[in-house]
Amino acid sequence: MQHEEHAPDLDHNQKRDVRRREAPSAAVVYETIRREAVSELGRPLWGLAWSALAAGLSMGFSFVAQVLLYNYTPEATWRPIIASFGYSVGFLFVILGRQQLFTENTLTPMLEIMRARNLGSVRRMAYLWLVVLSANLTGTAVFAAALAFFNVLGPELDGSMQAIASREYGTEFGTMFLRAIFAGWLVALMLWLMPFAETARVAVIIIVTYVIGLAHFPHIIAGSVAALYSVFTGEQSFSAFLVGFFLPTLAGNMVGGIMLVAAVNYAQVTYSERNMEG
Repeated sequence: MQHEEHAPDLDHNQKRDVRRREAPSAAVVYETIRREAVSELGRPLWGLAWSALAAGLSMGFSFVAQVLLYNYTPEATWRPIIASFGYSVGFLFVILGRQQLFTENTLTPMLEIMRARNLGSVRRMAYLWLVVLSANLTGTAVFAAALAFFNVLGPELDGSMQAIASREYGTEFGTMFLRAIFAGWLVALMLWLMPFAETARVAVIIIVTYVIGLAHFPHIIAGSVAALYSVFTGEQSFSAFLVGFFLPTLAGNMVGGIMLVAAVNYAQVTYSERNMEG
């Protein structure tokens, strides 16, 4: 009978190298994100507001990049495959620049709320959501108005802008809500991957947001630039924006971010720890 050869003993540096190369456990990822949530909940609201305003403005470049790629790509069945890469641009600016995006704040504060379970944390989270969402939307409205009223990209791109903007409309409320759940899920899942993505952070952002853009999963901030552009140019009414885009997208993004990622991953960590203790 052939005996297995035992692995040689490792010295201190080799053991440290092994630990460094190990994939972090779900509990480690959870605690990293939860501590970030505590930090976010403790930030002054005015600081969050300015950061969120910057994020709303930055997300406008997702719309611009899509328009440029769409305009300079020949009309073909594969045209959306190219144009959808532009959707990632705003997310890269926002996430790498550490700006406050509303869908980020549907994940991280919920982890702390589920742990602390006190009214003060819930109230603080509600203030944070209200401030960040309002400032994000203000930024997107300013960006969309600039494109609509000041001919920033030139009249030759008007057709491409309308073509991209029109995709935010024309879907039934229930279908829009369901698709928005997937967008919220993917954005929150991306943030779950980020703490230990290291050199792959840019790739993770591009891949996840590209899928969102190509699948036309509506995102409350990224999509608001295009949706409001249609309002400012008179192609859509504000009530159409509110009922046809804003409400189902906001609700779906929140359900996707909170329930399908924060709650599921919180439960995963909680039950894993209980099983280890048992």
